Amino acid sequence: MSRHQAVRNLDYEAELEDEYGYSDEEEELSPEDQVRMTEGTAQVLEALGVEAPKVTKAQIEESLYYYFFDVDKTIAYLISKYIDPPKKPAKAAPPKAAPKHDVATAGKKSANVQSNKKGPSSADGVTNQVGQLKIDDTPLPKSRNLNVLSEFEKTKGKKTASFVVVGHVDAGKSTMMGRLLLDLNVVDQRTVDKLRKEAEKIGKTSFALAWVLDQRHEERSRGVTIDIATNRFETDTTSFTILDAPGHRDFIPNMIAGASQADFAILVIDASTGAFESGLKGQTREHSLLIRSMGVSRIIVAVNKLDTVNWSQERFDEIRHQVAGFLTGTGFQPKNIAFVPVSGLHGDNLVRKTTDPAASWYTGNTLVEELEASEPSARALTKPLRMTISEVMRTPQSPISITGRIDAGSLQMGDALLVQPSGEKAYVKSLQVDDGEPADWAVAGQNVILHLSNIDAIHVRVGDIVCDPAKPIQCVDTFTLKALAFDILMPMQVDVHRGRLHAAGKIEAIDAILDKVTGKVIKKKPMIVKPGTVSRVRVTLHTKVPLEAGQRVVLRSGGQTVAAGLLE
Repeated sequence: MSRHQAVRNLDYEAELEDEYGYSDEEEELSPEDQVRMTEGTAQVLEALGVEAPKVTKAQIEESLYYYFFDVDKTIAYLISKYIDPPKKPAKAAPPKAAPKHDVATAGKKSANVQSNKKGPSSADGVTNQVGQLKIDDTPLPKSRNLNVLSEFEKTKGKKTASFVVVGHVDAGKSTMMGRLLLDLNVVDQRTVDKLRKEAEKIGKTSFALAWVLDQRHEERSRGVTIDIATNRFETDTTSFTILDAPGHRDFIPNMIAGASQADFAILVIDASTGAFESGLKGQTREHSLLIRSMGVSRIIVAVNKLDTVNWSQERFDEIRHQVAGFLTGTGFQPKNIAFVPVSGLHGDNLVRKTTDPAASWYTGNTLVEELEASEPSARALTKPLRMTISEVMRTPQSPISITGRIDAGSLQMGDALLVQPSGEKAYVKSLQVDDGEPADWAVAGQNVILHLSNIDAIHVRVGDIVCDPAKPIQCVDTFTLKALAFDILMPMQVDVHRGRLHAAGKIEAIDAILDKVTGKVIKKKPMIVKPGTVSRVRVTLHTKVPLEAGQRVVLRSGGQTVAAGLLE
């Protein structure tokens, strides 16, 4: 679930009406958030078990509200605060805000208290109430006016890269990444042992490594990745960010969001008998089409679970031949495709070479060596700032903090930002870069946490674009797309996906069918477009959204991906 949802849908008109009416009634949570609160409370109590009596229901609800109904963060906080507190009091704690109030509602209650106090006049009282509606009374952050590109050129740190892990459901993506992090000492064996004990309680012992990345309660109970799971590790040459994408067809939009942030991809294939074949009919082919359509040009194919077929070279060669065929047909160049036989569960050929005699025929690179040999995409450092918001949250540093990967340009502390499509301006109060350390600046290609000031949460949503106010991205409700058809296209209802942005729309017209190589018009105004054909289509949206030429978008209809391409 998107964590911004807990603070959206504030009705300012009703808010002001309540202000001047001096209402003392509490504003209840929305029905949607009340359900989340009830379910979250039950999950927290279940997770705490025998420790549950040490916390009150009010404390649980307050923490759930503070963490936007994130059960895992709530549990971690309650344990550290009430069950196993540190010797010294923690410096950061959730504010004492009633869980049934939004930020603006809390301001309203404060204003109502003011109205009951004696003052010089009723007019002064109204002035005081209006003052309560201010978003942030703190001074605006001051910019250091750094030349960010010059500062970036001075740094001689490791190169940074992000890769997305895709593949059919149950191919072993999360388990393989969990094992990779264990073998690289990013997580310790004690953590894995703890996860294994938790998995044993629900009869899913084999999921322990996957839970290193799949941390949501629903993901663990269902045994599938739902949203993008991220983690980081470093090698001698590169600092990597993992984007573990869902494999299940129901969560393809989240997989698209992961691919939009990636420099390259790992496609995980289940080599066990029958699994590879069913994967080809499932999400393996669709994921390959999508990541290429989103601009990913380098792909590493991890042929997983090869130990279940006794490291059969014949099986590996069969899979490599078939997968290489449809990858090149999708648009990947052979030089940008690599194949590595692995066992994600046991760690063979991930960080270390396998010692199994049955696999002695493979003398190529490990998965990590292939990753190190992959060059990240060129950074659009000199272009205007563009960043898609991946998550909205509250933090001790700021009432509104956002995360995302900077797609283009740069920013620094104190900068003014424009959030589209709301058109509201915010300021960078402080920021953190890839490793979570505070920083003065950040550039394209880096994953950042921005702590904002001077903006209300209602104006900030997952999928929105943060941009340079002087060179903003425009909001449009009509665009032309040069699209590769995955299915039959005709004037039809579609959902438009760009990163985390989802918008409903319609293909209004098909202007032309184009030559795949030259882009020249072959046929004007066709009635339909066949799969595998490139065409120019006109799309209208129900609402205006931030889009511009050169961006890659995906069109889906009826739960299926029907086309993808470049905005013209």
